[in-house]
Amino acid sequence: MDVSTLPHRLARIVGPANVLTAESDTTPYATDWRRRYFGRALAVVKPGSSEEVAAVVRLCAETGTAIVPQGGNTSLCGGATPDGSGTQVVVNLSRMNRVRALDAVNNTVTVEAGCILARLQTAAEAADRLFPLSLAAEGSCEIGGNLSTNAGGVQVLRYGNMRDLVLGLEVVLPSGELWDGLRTLRKDNTGYDLKQLFIGAEGTLGIITAAVLKLFPRPRAQATAFVGLDSTRDALALLTHMQSRCGDRLTAFELLSATCVEIVTRHMPGVQSPFARIHAQHVLLELSDTDAASNVRDVMEAALAEAMERGIARDVVVATSEAQAQGLWALRENMTEAQMREGRQVKHDVSVPISSIPEFVDAARAALDQAFRGVRVIGFGHLGDGNLHYNVASPPTMTEEAFMARMPEVNRIVHDLVVRFGGSISAEHGLGVYKRDEILRYKSPLEMGLMRQIKRAIDPLGIMNPGKVI
Repeated sequence: MDVSTLPHRLARIVGPANVLTAESDTTPYATDWRRRYFGRALAVVKPGSSEEVAAVVRLCAETGTAIVPQGGNTSLCGGATPDGSGTQVVVNLSRMNRVRALDAVNNTVTVEAGCILARLQTAAEAADRLFPLSLAAEGSCEIGGNLSTNAGGVQVLRYGNMRDLVLGLEVVLPSGELWDGLRTLRKDNTGYDLKQLFIGAEGTLGIITAAVLKLFPRPRAQATAFVGLDSTRDALALLTHMQSRCGDRLTAFELLSATCVEIVTRHMPGVQSPFARIHAQHVLLELSDTDAASNVRDVMEAALAEAMERGIARDVVVATSEAQAQGLWALRENMTEAQMREGRQVKHDVSVPISSIPEFVDAARAALDQAFRGVRVIGFGHLGDGNLHYNVASPPTMTEEAFMARMPEVNRIVHDLVVRFGGSISAEHGLGVYKRDEILRYKSPLEMGLMRQIKRAIDPLGIMNPGKVI
């Protein structure tokens, strides 16, 4: 069937104003956030309801047109970017941004896929509840993308990944059928848990249009601290110590290397370290409690004082105000932007068993330095759940361009060590295009075969986000 009339037919479904075809209009949707992947779209379609999404998908299936689902376009692996053929349709869900229902008694919220994460957090807070997913892009990323990549963020330590926060989904399948799985139940043992297929699938099996998510009691007492340490081993010792002293009140435990602190304070105006000197490693940690009268700050100060006495921690600052706490968090939340200003790096989003992190960090540093003498490692992440953003920048003896040309070699060194220590080469960013081929080295033929069988069964035409994941 002639696809030249497809934009006109799509406009009949969503309205002419919600179909973009001019290159000047579609380019922002065909470029990834890091500006690493650039594509071309036949059209960008902005449906306003699940029914419109279903109608758009049915039309694309009828014409054999590939679809790229997209939310806030904050993907870090090219997972929401069309290819360069100019034949793919980007289905952007940003108009579908409603909070459909919030049940404070059941501790659930039903939200559309285009809802910005920060807006959902605000809606939960207005109901005296907490939606705990929190990450640097929360002012622009959308729930559909968070679901499609199984996002993690800084509070996984206590609340889990996005997969742990989902009770039900609404999904448009590649056939254009609309599956209503918006269940609000904690227990539902009636066969296969189909929603899990779509979480983390990066839009390759269908388009998530809405979700039922868990809410929690809103914390009323919080304490934040920044700690300087001599090594990653000391950071791990501090994690063990704080968990034993504070239990599940330990909400966040973020690791920042000396290089990270130097970069973020140099590039981001107003962001400052509270210490007179930069330590080899730093930890940003938070305790929270639902009891307003809780003495979480006293608990934190006592635990950290003991860590100082035991020689685990070298320097400690406990925030005495909300403003000071925000200042400490700025050191972590501005890392991604600071890295962009620093220049190009080979980026890795990996996870390793928590107990193996010090050994992995040492082994990776030694292997990289042997291959690239003087290489700079910009390592930070969620130490409490084993997720490191292990990024590698060029040494002084190499140009940035020459170093980036050897990206496959850098990836091989880091990823081989990750797998040797029992880890994963993608923790929370997904595979997208960036790691689509790399994963073939680390997953067994059986596992890849099972994934392909699922893909063929649900998307026999292969139109749903082709070229991503598998």
